[in-house]
Order: sequence, then C-alpha cells, then structure tokens
Amino acid sequence: MKVAIIGTTAWGTTLGIVLARRGIDVALWARTEEEAEVLGRARENTARLPGIPFPERLWPTGSVKEALDGVSLVILAVPSQSMRQNVRQIKECLSRPIPILSASKGLEVATAKRMTQVIAEELDPLHRSSICVLSGPNLSREIACGLPASTVVAAGDAHLAQRIQGIMNSPTFRVYTSDDVIGVELGGALKNIIALGAGMVDGLGYGNNAKAAYMAQGLTEIASLGVALAAKPLTFLGLAGLGDLLATCSSRLSRNHTLGEGLAQGRSVEEVMASMGSVVEGVTTTAATMKLARELGVKMPITERIYRVLFEGLDPARAMAELLGG
Repeated sequence: MKVAIIGTTAWGTTLGIVLARRGIDVALWARTEEEAEVLGRARENTARLPGIPFPERLWPTGSVKEALDGVSLVILAVPSQSMRQNVRQIKECLSRPIPILSASKGLEVATAKRMTQVIAEELDPLHRSSICVLSGPNLSREIACGLPASTVVAAGDAHLAQRIQGIMNSPTFRVYTSDDVIGVELGGALKNIIALGAGMVDGLGYGNNAKAAYMAQGLTEIASLGVALAAKPLTFLGLAGLGDLLATCSSRLSRNHTLGEGLAQGRSVEEVMASMGSVVEGVTTTAATMKLARELGVKMPITERIYRVLFEGLDPARAMAELLGG
C-alpha cells in the first residue's frame, strides 16, 4: 500500500511518520525539488518537526506524478488558505476515484467554505464521493513522538470512513469514524478561534476558573454555528469538538494558544507569528467565521471580540473583560 501526503507541514509530516511506522509506503510531497532534497538528506523535517527521524518507508519527493502514482489514499495537510491552489496542482494526476482525506483545520477566508467544499469544487465530480475529513485532539509533536492519541475520520459513506480507519488505526493512534462531515470539520476549524482567546486568558493571568468558563462558552458558540450549518449537536461533545477544544486551549504546543498569549503580553500579531515561523489557522478562520455568523444571524460574542483584537486593534484585556468580567 502507498499513501501520498500533500504538504510538509508539521501535521502532514506527522501523519506520514505514523503511517510509515505501520509499514505503509508514504510519499511526502514537497513544494519544490530543493525542499524535497533537503528533507531527504536530513531524513527529518528540521524546520517543523526537529528531532523526529523519518521511518524507512517515508520518502520526500518534489514530483506530483511520483507522489500520486499508484496510491491508495491522498492526505491533504496544507494550510487552509493554500488548499485550493494545492488541489489544482495535483488534480491532473488523479485519474481514478481514490479516498481524498482533508487534514487541514480552517476555513477559506475569501469564501468562508470548509476544506472539503473547496476540494470538491476543484476536483472532477467523479472524486466527490471519495472526499472525507480527519480531525480531533491532535498535537503533532506528541503523536510523532509516539504518545497515545485519538482522532476522527468523517465521511458521508460509512464504508469509506471505515476503509481509512483501517489504513490509519494503530495502537497509539486510535481512529474513530463519523458520518457528520460538517460537524467534524467545523469543530476542528472553530476551536482555533477559541484557543486564541484561551491564550489571552492565560497571558493575562486570569486563572483556571475564568478559563474553564471561557472554554464552556466557546464550545456553546461553536455548536451554535455548527447547528445553523446542519451539523449534529452531539458531534461537538466528542473528540472532534470538546476533545480538540480542550487540547488546543490547554497546550502550549498549540500555535493558536501561543499567539493569543503573546497578544495578551503586548506583542503584535505579526511579531508573534514571525517568531513561530508557521501558519496560525485561527487568524484567517476568525475572519471567515465572522462572515458566516453575520450571514446566518448567529451571535458569536467570543469570535467577534477575537476578530476585533486581530483586525481592529481591540486590547486583549478589554476583550476578555467584556466576556468574563474583571
């Protein structure tokens, strides 16, 4: 069996490592031949996942054709704002229907669409029934280090979800299935907004009581928008909802939490993001979510204030005081 990972992000690299450790051949597609050569020589992703060596069965390539030749599964693990561009680059090499798994947690800012919607728009209709999503409380470094974790694969076709579960499931990376693509996808994207605020709460030193109240309010907000978009309410109480929210709001491995904490300490968005050297999905997802909330008439007080902090210069302390008091 062969799997293609599109994207040398920390999460894409981690999924490649997990699969290769299971004895599956994994092609990790890099944007350029030069990047592929660097990864191949180092046998690790020193920029995004340093210290975690590539298993023997994982190899980087700069060739789309080589990456996709004979694959049984394609995993798209790219930043949400470049998803459409990446799908356009690979679609000519997809000559037959195979499972296409989105592992990106975000919304396209220009359209406010979910990643599975973006993928479906760009691919030939014959592929659309094969598109599914992976999401859950998945901090990449912990998983790459072999620590136990769980995730969810959601697909409209139960057999498709079970097929991918069989490919990816392992003793330390448990994969569960769902038929709620919308709910699983929204849970993964919207929790990044809440994590930005959780970082602010920690950066301001508000304590665990305030943070717990904030996170509970955040979960309600995620579910409100999700239900308005036809997601199943119970999805948000599972791994892809509450589970992901807890992990992302509590861990300093979370880029969104790190950004929020930095903002609370008086640093700018640009300064914190430059210091991390990676994409923070919550920023663009906040803008896209505000667009959705306004169109649907859903009240989202946390998202509104995070938006004002990010894009209108609202002081994080004032934003959190308005939400939590103090």
